Amino acid sequence: MEFGRVSEQELETINFTLPPDPAVTTEVLKTGKGNTQFWIGCAKWGRKDWVGKLYPPGTKDKDFLEHYARLFNCIEMNATFYKSPAPADVLRWKSKAPKGFKFFPKFPQTITHLKRLKNTGVETGAFLEAITEFGDSLGPIFLMPHPQMGVKHFDTIRGFMDDFPQDVPLFLELRHDDVYANGYDNNVFNYLKTNNRGTIITDAAGKRDYVHMHLSTPECFIRFVGNSLHASDYTRIDDWVQRIKIWMEQGLEKCYFFMHQHEELHSPELIKYLIEQLNQHCGTTLTPPRLYNEGTLF
Repeated sequence: MEFGRVSEQELETINFTLPPDPAVTTEVLKTGKGNTQFWIGCAKWGRKDWVGKLYPPGTKDKDFLEHYARLFNCIEMNATFYKSPAPADVLRWKSKAPKGFKFFPKFPQTITHLKRLKNTGVETGAFLEAITEFGDSLGPIFLMPHPQMGVKHFDTIRGFMDDFPQDVPLFLELRHDDVYANGYDNNVFNYLKTNNRGTIITDAAGKRDYVHMHLSTPECFIRFVGNSLHASDYTRIDDWVQRIKIWMEQGLEKCYFFMHQHEELHSPELIKYLIEQLNQHCGTTLTPPRLYNEGTLF
């Protein structure tokens, strides 16, 4: 992921401290039931450079998902952004994952970027037909409109979301600066809160204003973009663990946390650290991935 990438020199000057929670987030969390469930994973499974590190030596490409799904309980499916899946694709992926594993598909770029959410009935219908084959393995759908679509285009975004089935969980990420000019646009937030649609918080070095801390449901969806295991990656994770601990105490029901790196090679190490810190500070009993290059076999 290139979003929010900065130079090594700039990394040393950035204040990564998480901003305080707005009052609306505390109010929303009070409506939650707590007993937080965690879904933690990567953005892709098809990494050849994970063979001998995360996957057993000699693992074939066709077996990557099967091995990935033994180590994590979910996947953020950026692959569906580049190509809308067929039902047969979904059934094949589902067959390789154990019960309880969740897929979080991203809307295809044909819908979000090429047609910009207008006149997409055919494409959206085909996408829905395919992803419903996940059944109980389907996690929330991830909607990221074109980055040029912000507050001025929210009528279009809202219209698209109004037409989307209400019983399919949906989270929204907007990448226009005007949404975050004052923390998070009130009209956008109130719409999401009223309609039980979730906000996405993307934490990237070069886009600190996008770390808005607004939760419209008692669930958090965090996309963390690290910097190749720079020291700040670990202190940022520490900060997130402490914030999630507060949210858990306030009623957080679900935490979706997806790890990104500009070089995805390093995502497993940071997930391992995240899970270890959650277990240490939040009382969770999550199982971290075990890495071959640490001298520990599965």
